[in-house]
Amino acid sequence: MRILSALMFGTALALTGCGDKTTNSAKTQIQEKAEPDFALPYEKFVLDNGLEVILQVDRSDPIVAVTTVVHAGSNREKKGRTGFAHFFEHMAFNDSENVPRGWNRKAIPDWGGQRNGGTWSDGTIYYEVVPKDAFDKIMWIDSDRLGYMINTVTNAALEREKQVVKNEKRQRVDNAPYGYTQEVIRKALYPDGHPYSWTVIGSLPDLQAATLEDLREFYDQYYGAGNVTLAIVGDIDIAETKEKVERWFGEIRRGPDIEPLPPMPVSLTDTKSFYFEDNFAKLPELRLTFPTVEGYHADEKALDVLGQILGGSKNAALYQVVVDGEKLAPNVSAYNNSMELAGEFVIRIRANAGVDLDDVKAAIDQAMTEFETEGVDAKDLKRIKAEQETILYNSISTVLGKSNQFASDNEFAGDPAYAVKSAAALNAVSAEDVMAAYNKYIKGKPAIITSFVPKGQAELALDGAELASVWIEEVKSGVANEEVSQGEEASYDKTPSKYDRSEPPFGDLPLVKMPEIWTASLGENKNIWGIENTEIPLISFSLSIDGGRWNEDLSKNGATSLLSRLMNEGTANKTPAELEQAIGLLGSGISVQAFSDELRISATCLSKNFEETVALVEEILLSPRFETADFDRVKSAALTSIKGREANPNAIASMAYSNLIYGDDHPLGLPGSGFSETVSELTLDDMRAAYDRVMDGEVRIHIAGNIGEARASEALGDLASKLSGSGQALKPYDMPEQNRAGQVYFIDIPDAKQSVLNIGKLTVPTTHSDANKVDFTNEKLGGGISGDLAQTLRIEKGYTYGAYSWITEGLAPQPFKISTSVRANATGPSLEVIRDMVTNYGPEFDAADAEMVQQKLIKENTRAFESLNAKLGTLRSISKFGKSLKYVEDEQAELVAMTAEDFQKTAAQYLSEPDMFYLVVGDKATQWEPVSAFAGGDVTELDIYADPLP
Repeated sequence: MRILSALMFGTALALTGCGDKTTNSAKTQIQEKAEPDFALPYEKFVLDNGLEVILQVDRSDPIVAVTTVVHAGSNREKKGRTGFAHFFEHMAFNDSENVPRGWNRKAIPDWGGQRNGGTWSDGTIYYEVVPKDAFDKIMWIDSDRLGYMINTVTNAALEREKQVVKNEKRQRVDNAPYGYTQEVIRKALYPDGHPYSWTVIGSLPDLQAATLEDLREFYDQYYGAGNVTLAIVGDIDIAETKEKVERWFGEIRRGPDIEPLPPMPVSLTDTKSFYFEDNFAKLPELRLTFPTVEGYHADEKALDVLGQILGGSKNAALYQVVVDGEKLAPNVSAYNNSMELAGEFVIRIRANAGVDLDDVKAAIDQAMTEFETEGVDAKDLKRIKAEQETILYNSISTVLGKSNQFASDNEFAGDPAYAVKSAAALNAVSAEDVMAAYNKYIKGKPAIITSFVPKGQAELALDGAELASVWIEEVKSGVANEEVSQGEEASYDKTPSKYDRSEPPFGDLPLVKMPEIWTASLGENKNIWGIENTEIPLISFSLSIDGGRWNEDLSKNGATSLLSRLMNEGTANKTPAELEQAIGLLGSGISVQAFSDELRISATCLSKNFEETVALVEEILLSPRFETADFDRVKSAALTSIKGREANPNAIASMAYSNLIYGDDHPLGLPGSGFSETVSELTLDDMRAAYDRVMDGEVRIHIAGNIGEARASEALGDLASKLSGSGQALKPYDMPEQNRAGQVYFIDIPDAKQSVLNIGKLTVPTTHSDANKVDFTNEKLGGGISGDLAQTLRIEKGYTYGAYSWITEGLAPQPFKISTSVRANATGPSLEVIRDMVTNYGPEFDAADAEMVQQKLIKENTRAFESLNAKLGTLRSISKFGKSLKYVEDEQAELVAMTAEDFQKTAAQYLSEPDMFYLVVGDKATQWEPVSAFAGGDVTELDIYADPLP
């Protein structure tokens, strides 16, 4: 059952202990260590009000993760009130009786923490990670959100949050290619009134009709302690934490007993085929959705494996026919999604431009016939199981990963350690089980088939497909119910408590120190940086060769990116399928990526398989596969990806913004993956030339995980000795004159439901002495949900789902950018708000703001080194930008030394509004007039490539 984003499948762990949910508050369950080399202990207890609590001590970092899972998702909604579970999640982050208004979203980041939530078909999750000194505070906020929020909700707050959720739907569904696919599938697959017959985000008319009475009814029914699991993982004391849980959560009402919903699998008597002309899609997409089984069903794991066998590798039947054989698409996808009540098996093919989906369907049928004849490849089955061991360890490598998994598995499986049973079930799946699942649920069975095609290309849809019915919002200017504000706070009598429920103080300030870093030279211009961490048996490492696409001939824009794609597709000695299988059998992951100024190969592996993984990395780097068939396939996939990029308003805005900053004669002004015109002209000889160029640079290696310096240096030193390491200089580029200050640009996306805004200017490279000051100064403006931009445009105005600003990293001067997607009819007001905010930002920055930024950024460093990827990022910053081995501590000292006047001076120099330009990507028909009014009538229209239109 997919409770969160991924399952934890195979594992070498054998865990024992905790089983079914209980309601006995006196009973404590403790999971004992099952293997001497690895333990995942936890403690479970239940409060008298039914709240089930999972605790685990993890003192790797001075942080604590807290996860709350409520057993209520969109499957508990009523027809006509769809999207309500997700909407309630939003409302729960607003106000509560004992916590000041807005603190859920603002205070937690300001304390150095991170927070979020999510809703899916079956449940809702809330989670935070905070420095340990804020543990009492997060218990205060979380308990108040669960037990004491409903009295604070006002009509004004309700209407404001409706706009935020509507903006989320516009951003993720209405303004996104293929965004309506789930709506079409769910309405067709599930009978009217089935809990899965609507999408999680629901319909906008239902959302707009929601009332305070609806909100209270949902809260009263599902937000009782007896319908919730709380998990806490981190630097805690078990006995003290039990007392804290009892104090903060013990008085919360139990709530009604919620009857579990029985499985409601569906069946189809006939295949139903639908098509839809998608305003944002540039590529035709075909999906086949077969009804399967609910989560925890005996066939679930076999169906999961079947998805991997059919579409999860280059050896998969669908890939072999659709991609390799017929060359209809760059990739394929197949997966099973078993939810609480029912399941779906999906085959998805996003085809190349102009491909008739009837041809894709014929290729799928051919692949299925071949699979039925050839059966399950034993090595593929072994590979799938090996890969899941690494996935398991990755999923429990952070405190948040563990708290999320504990809470979800306890609430839905009745066992915090359900991953053990899941692993055992997957490892027990045989080839016969997979074929049996295929024959039972897929072979010859009816399905829901959807053809989503670009607007005006209905002829690409399957023959006989019926036009799908989709409700599409018409965004109008001056709609009264979209002009919202926070309004007055509610008037109510506080819920009585025997405890002081006012804000608790901070605990002892955690000590933030960088992990111990070792370094070594592996030859001239070849160096390695490492961090040893023995908590889990995983290793992550990367090898960077300076240069990347920086020295690329601009007329061959995209060559380096295409080369990196090709290097992932086999070696001189292994076909793409053979290389993929060799990597998978080790449970490893390897990828090559091209960046603006480096080529990077990254790998993750089990510690026991390190040397074998390094050998494959060496083969990929030193023995590239330059075969015509592979090149043609990779090039076709790249062109398809570029075509898809042209349908994404955010991608269009991002590329145009970079081009306006850097121009056509600088690598940072051009898309890394190239244009259709440049990539289509690339040849295999260009790939050979690009390979010779990118391999001739300084070598920087970074490694973190369960490995020491001697072992790492021996294996990677042998590889480094075979690389040039010439230390070639990066080609110098003149920066274009920055003469766009005050200008406003517009790119038309017809019928867009949102406008994407990118605003900013060029600043300094990361190596500049003021770079940190610019980054620090931006934090209050746009550094997350607690920043001024998000607090005003989202929380106060309801114009957007998110608004942020940042400065990127790089050796060249870097842009400062404000970015947000606002509802179309709020484009003009949003531009006005941003201009006013940035104009006043520096002059109004005071001592209290300086103190808040200092506290926030220093405490954030408690989370800076937790995961292996975070450790690698630290090492890359040191090697690339010449930072010291204790640079985080140095930067903290620099931050603490800044006064309010320093922040003001930095803002005036680098974040001055008159120096910025504005880019709007949206619907010209409705938004040109308000944008023109904002710009005083002077707007320049661009095409999607940032070229001016007549």
